[in-house]
Amino acid sequence: MNSVTVRVPAKVNLQLAVGPLRGDGYHDLVNVFHAVSLFDEVTAVAETGMSVRVEGESADQVPEDDDNLAIRAAVALARHAGRSYGVSLAIRKAIPVAGGMAGGSADAAAALVACNELWGLGLPLEDLMEIAADIGSDVPFALLGGTAVGTGRGERLTSLEAAGPFHWVFALADGGLSTAKVYAECDRIRAEEGLPVAEPRAAGALLAALRDGDAKALGAELTNDLQSAALRLRPSLAATLEAGRGHGALGALVSGSGPTCAFLAASAAHAGELAGALRDAGVAREVLTAHGPVPGPAVV
Repeated sequence: MNSVTVRVPAKVNLQLAVGPLRGDGYHDLVNVFHAVSLFDEVTAVAETGMSVRVEGESADQVPEDDDNLAIRAAVALARHAGRSYGVSLAIRKAIPVAGGMAGGSADAAAALVACNELWGLGLPLEDLMEIAADIGSDVPFALLGGTAVGTGRGERLTSLEAAGPFHWVFALADGGLSTAKVYAECDRIRAEEGLPVAEPRAAGALLAALRDGDAKALGAELTNDLQSAALRLRPSLAATLEAGRGHGALGALVSGSGPTCAFLAASAAHAGELAGALRDAGVAREVLTAHGPVPGPAVV
């Protein structure tokens, strides 16, 4: 085998609870991750060195050097195997870039799966998850897929039951938002307010709504502690969220660190109607529909 292609989904955060700033500069998090049907594809071809090229949605914004998470994943896997493997990675983007939907982490997860297959390593998911946690906080969930709650930095995962399917509309903004800048802005807002920051906990009502497949109840429970920071850095997102709510979204929030806005719809038909209304309102660069939960990376 000299070529392997892996398809990997995006994610949306149904709950993102951010704890106090720790001494090491990180925050304890509770992340309720939900994989949705927007996919990147990563093709791994056996080569003597390591290289990556990117095409598709906003490809010019994705690094094609050692800063690319997919290359970092391949290097980490080769190091774990104790061999000097090489690979050429080709990434076809459809997940929004710097949009709060973990596209880079998804590509890293896909690279781990593809290279594990290409190099004939046969490592189990548990080993890949350990490697993934050292690459980035969202990479383990990108390997797992489905719906899960993440703790710590988001890398310690417990799969959740989700009756679904749930239907989503995603409004994409021009440009991205730096995750680090959004977290820093969140810390600044909290310092201004001077209020104590609670330790993060998963919301019981949200977990129950997932188990029951109750879209209306789930929509009411969607929360993101980074949303106020994302709105301060990108005030135009407020109009996008308001437009979605005004056209009947069951729930609306900024996805992760943004700037993508996510809207929960009552059905596939409602998602189509809501997407059309958002396009007509002119509050997004592009509007996409998807459903979830979906499985994690798969060889295609």
